[in-house]
Amino acid sequence: MSSIQIKNLTKQFKVLNRHEGLKGSIQDLFSRDYKTVTAVDNISMTVEQGEIVGYLGPNGAGKSTTIKMMTGVLEPTSGEIIVGDVVPYRNRTKLAQEIGVVFGQRSQLWWALPLIESFRILKDIYRISDENYNAMMDFYRTQVDIEPLLHKPVRQMSLGQRTLSDILAAFLHDPKIVFLDEPTIGLDVSMKAKIRTLIHALNQEKNTTVILTTHDMGDVDALCRRIVIIDKGKMLYDNDIAHLKGFFGSYRTLKVRMDGDLQAHAEEIRKEVDFSVSADEEWISILVDEEKEKVLDVLGRLQHTHNIRDMQLEEISTEEIIKKIYEEGVE
Repeated sequence: MSSIQIKNLTKQFKVLNRHEGLKGSIQDLFSRDYKTVTAVDNISMTVEQGEIVGYLGPNGAGKSTTIKMMTGVLEPTSGEIIVGDVVPYRNRTKLAQEIGVVFGQRSQLWWALPLIESFRILKDIYRISDENYNAMMDFYRTQVDIEPLLHKPVRQMSLGQRTLSDILAAFLHDPKIVFLDEPTIGLDVSMKAKIRTLIHALNQEKNTTVILTTHDMGDVDALCRRIVIIDKGKMLYDNDIAHLKGFFGSYRTLKVRMDGDLQAHAEEIRKEVDFSVSADEEWISILVDEEKEKVLDVLGRLQHTHNIRDMQLEEISTEEIIKKIYEEGVE
């Protein structure tokens, strides 16, 4: 059964061509000089019930506009969209019963109230039966240590605790579909792991469809089998991660460690090789396409010009693949 069906979806906005300076600001008040910006350009996809789909793209790609159309906040310029069995912008009230949403840092919890009171208010809003509410709370207790949070006001929670609580609130009424926008942004490694485990458990237990927008490839690797990549409003890719990695099967990441300033060494290496080079606090990473040059040949050349203390060889990461697609696109 399909959770979401999208066909030839397009969203355009009229944007005023603004002029500079005070005179230009006054002129803008009476201007009819508009341009049309296409935020989402002829996208089609089907999401089956129970899938976790990573919806990826650089800033300004059109991700948020698509999500707003899926949730009924925006009406498409053209195309068809059905979420559950509802056309979102025509029946937002009915759709709200069937979806859950966590957007950025915009909490749906009551700031001054303890978490348990927010849950009870949401129980009444969504008309959740006592049996279903108690069953969901019992399930939450098996997944996370929720008891210390239940009687704590939301305003006293850490960012990680608030995010965790928001995700619990979004799943409370057992929605068919949940939209998660950057759920782990700004969180430490431990809290990210807890939230990923919770999302996966809720998806498995309730067969909930999850649409996940994120820039954290750790979220993608941990949760998503399928990813959709969008850039400049157009869909670049829609398939599973393993299929995507098949496109880049000839790529390897050569990591080398040297003494001294790694950033300076990386700058020198960029002049010596025709590959992407980056550096962190410990390693210099070179993304080698073995169809152009073998990794061992690259390493051999570097050993003649640099004092290499250690090296590692890794398969291309999901993060590197997504970065290359953002920069170069995919055929």
